[in-house]
Amino acid sequence: MGKKLIITEKPSVAMEFAKVLKISTNRKNGYIESENWIITWCVGHLVTMSYPEIYDEKLKFWRLDTLPFIPKEWKYEIIPAVQKQFEIVKTLLQREDVEEIYNAGDSGREGEYIQRLVFMMAKPNPKAKMKRVWIDSQTEEEIKRGITQAKDLSEYDSLSNSAFLRAKEDYLIGINFSRLLSIIYGRKVANEIKEEKASISVGRVMTCVLGMIVSREREIRNFVKTKYYKIIGEFGGEEGSFKAEWKVNEKSQMFESNKLYNENGFKKENDAKQFILSLQGKKAIITELKKSKQKENAPLLFNLAEIQNECTKRFKIKPDETLEIIQNLYEKKLVTYPRTDARVLSSAVAKEISKNLNGIVKNYQDEEVQKLLKKMIDEKYSTNLIKTKYVNDSKITDHYAIIPTGQGFENYDKLPDLQKKIYNVIVKRFIAIFYPPAEFNKISLTVNIENETFFANGKVCTKLGYLEVLKSKNSNKQSTEKEQTVENKSNSNEETENNLEILKNLKKGQEIEVKNFEIKDAETSPPSRYNSGSIILAMENAGKLIEDEELREQIKGAGIGTSATRAEIIKKLEKIKYIEINQKTQIITPTKKGEVIYDVVNYSMPDMLNPKLTASWEKGLEMVAKKEIEPEEFMTKLEKYINSKFDKLVIKM
Repeated sequence: MGKKLIITEKPSVAMEFAKVLKISTNRKNGYIESENWIITWCVGHLVTMSYPEIYDEKLKFWRLDTLPFIPKEWKYEIIPAVQKQFEIVKTLLQREDVEEIYNAGDSGREGEYIQRLVFMMAKPNPKAKMKRVWIDSQTEEEIKRGITQAKDLSEYDSLSNSAFLRAKEDYLIGINFSRLLSIIYGRKVANEIKEEKASISVGRVMTCVLGMIVSREREIRNFVKTKYYKIIGEFGGEEGSFKAEWKVNEKSQMFESNKLYNENGFKKENDAKQFILSLQGKKAIITELKKSKQKENAPLLFNLAEIQNECTKRFKIKPDETLEIIQNLYEKKLVTYPRTDARVLSSAVAKEISKNLNGIVKNYQDEEVQKLLKKMIDEKYSTNLIKTKYVNDSKITDHYAIIPTGQGFENYDKLPDLQKKIYNVIVKRFIAIFYPPAEFNKISLTVNIENETFFANGKVCTKLGYLEVLKSKNSNKQSTEKEQTVENKSNSNEETENNLEILKNLKKGQEIEVKNFEIKDAETSPPSRYNSGSIILAMENAGKLIEDEELREQIKGAGIGTSATRAEIIKKLEKIKYIEINQKTQIITPTKKGEVIYDVVNYSMPDMLNPKLTASWEKGLEMVAKKEIEPEEFMTKLEKYINSKFDKLVIKM
């Protein structure tokens, strides 16, 4: 009887597969074998693309007449440091007694690429059936399901095509434009950064991200603060007083006046004072009063970009550290697959979700989480997510959101403290989706003084709902800053509620007392710098840093890079000293070298800095993976792009 061969991404994963298949004997050098099964592993990449000089020795030297370099037949080679493991895998793949070969590489584009390169170089036994194991977690039942439901490898050919094209694109753009720009501008850059010589490193994603960081830095540097003056009115009666902010309207004496800086501020303090004088002794009437109740649902679940941003904010760690930690939690069976773009669950997973919850209830010894779960059970919160925003099959490509598996607790105690904290963050985000919405009472009113309008809002949380899970312990009264008027932005929640109590007792058409007017200084503020987490979010949204979570989800399209590669891009920019990341705050600033490189690219090929172009290449790769376009079409467009850029740049010389 023939044998079945499984190839995993690394030794630790192979051991998990061996446990599931109950193979404990016969550990050999570089693989495990039993009567029916052989399990072996890669150790990351075993195969790489050859450098240009392997095609032709002349290409070792960076010269204009050898560019652009676009090979017709691509060359690959075994990475010397892992030659031994490649030979082991190759021998196993070619064994005559192997009837089935299971590609159990990482379930993503890069994982597919690692394994397909090995198959390409090792030439497996042609009689063996090739299959693909695709799993969402490392739990025993998921590994079993992955093996029993393994599909024919050919079903993943389009993903493989996309992976090969991504590598070729990065190689061609990186090598050709790094060489070309270094030849043309290398000396200029060296002079500017006061070094003997300088090469220019260009990358499809990397250069675009550098562009985002430098242009943000220059916006901040060139920003001139402008002071302006707001008018705040204090109004009231027997019930107490409240403050409201003046805003111009079409009937206002100041409508379209050049004395205004914006719709609620004056350019000069003196003009603001004159305006206040014009209001003295006039009647104030409430012309509008709206009372409403608002509900706010828990945010969507984490994808990799969201959890990376969250961990940068909370723990001041870099995105690659976050990924490493969540990868470890995944390998320890505690959470699902980390390299995902989705923030929702599939309907199949949603139907079984009580398993994840029960596992946490039984095994996760965290006092706060246990209290939250007890409340869920006592209050009989529904665990049926099917018709909620947290389940959407159409928003899942390779994997669903990152959630706790409810398993793996035998590994939990040995985890370092930070890993436990990050696991806790994932658990809480997960539990929050079962909690009811937070509820708010909101009042907004308009005070009119002879066609001059003042606006006041009050908002207070009446039911915490999911906020009980996601907010800090002392937030019994929540207020949403966006909804507050000026005076409430700095006020405590208690004062906000008092303000609401006062507004609640007022009526439309009521005349109220004008107690006082004050001038409040305000000034414009520059945009803030990216930190190592927020840059990941901006990359996911093709160069836009969108603070509002709901809006972020709505506009999400093709981003820059992928969830699997973004952290590495930031790491590389720091390594080649184009950017600096403050270790304490994680704030990113460009270096002098980074800015000089930016200027060169901006002058020579500015579209490389355009997030839309980079995102469109990513979209193209996605279309290849979805079989919407043929790989040849993508490659033709890429070659055309490189050739046309070269023609333009050489003319510029």
